Amino acid sequence: MKTRVCRLYGENDLRIETETAPKPGAGQVLLSIAAGGICGSDMHYLSQGGIGTIRVTEPIILGHEASGRVLGTGAGVTKLAAGDAVAINPSRSCGTCRFCTEGLYMHCMNMRFNGSAMRLPHEQGLFRDCLVVEAAQCIKVPVDADLGAVACAEPLAVCLHAARIAGDIAGKRVLITGAGPIGALCTAVAAHEGASEIVVTDLQDAALEVAARMGATRCINVMRDSAALAEYEADKGHFDLVFECSAVESAIRSAIASLRPRGTLVQVGVAGDTPMPMNAIVAKEITLQGSFRFHEEFGQAVDAITSGRINVLPIITQRFPLDQASEAFAVAADRSQAVKVHLNFSR
Repeated sequence: MKTRVCRLYGENDLRIETETAPKPGAGQVLLSIAAGGICGSDMHYLSQGGIGTIRVTEPIILGHEASGRVLGTGAGVTKLAAGDAVAINPSRSCGTCRFCTEGLYMHCMNMRFNGSAMRLPHEQGLFRDCLVVEAAQCIKVPVDADLGAVACAEPLAVCLHAARIAGDIAGKRVLITGAGPIGALCTAVAAHEGASEIVVTDLQDAALEVAARMGATRCINVMRDSAALAEYEADKGHFDLVFECSAVESAIRSAIASLRPRGTLVQVGVAGDTPMPMNAIVAKEITLQGSFRFHEEFGQAVDAITSGRINVLPIITQRFPLDQASEAFAVAADRSQAVKVHLNFSR
């Protein structure tokens, strides 16, 4: 069986190639990919040849957000069969290292994550017509499930993990800085968890329009109305909780200024070293909490999507066939028009 693959050879060198798909071995399944979401990390790999110190040093198939259908199964696979629709968990912790044995699976010392250049050889990704994965990576979903929505399970899992770390959200006043896919999904999670107020900031109206559809009670374009957050800074701050999804210094500073004493800032966005107003953090006794990836939240995300509890479809702003991957990446990089761009793999 032939399969097309979306392979990156280096900075701005993305190629669609054809090769032979492998056969599933014991405990594995052969999947036909239905939809795949382009993540910020995929765009960094393409435009910069890496993310920070992580560099693409050999050809890598991109993609870690995807859904598909089972084409065939290897020996010993009993819970999946040809025709089943599945969500694909790209995260594979070893289960035996010191952090796995402590239950901190997202900090696994031997983590394998589809489409990641962190390891060498690189972990190949999901952007291909068909591929073999471990059966344990697949969560069966209803056969009539929207597989575009299901492909959003990975970023939603990131947000569910951030929400779990944040603690009880019900009744809280929440600020979300950055209305990209993660910010929009954090908005949906905060709304689902019963936040009393959800203010979302960004530089782009298109992203803020999506955030409004995801449950924001107010959206602020801070490029056009930079003083709008000032009202939230009065009397030592207004918000109980911030999900910081931009990793931009100015956004972090405004978030801390808008937090009330003993408020919590959950840092979800990732960038390089960023200066922070430590005096304000200390003086207001702010809790600063990082949030990284997910574990059990992936299954929770799949259930939230397929049950209809969280509607992720508003974040999918464009869809392209795989053979237009370069155009899809270019659109995804244009935040004035895109939030989440999907590749479709059906031929």
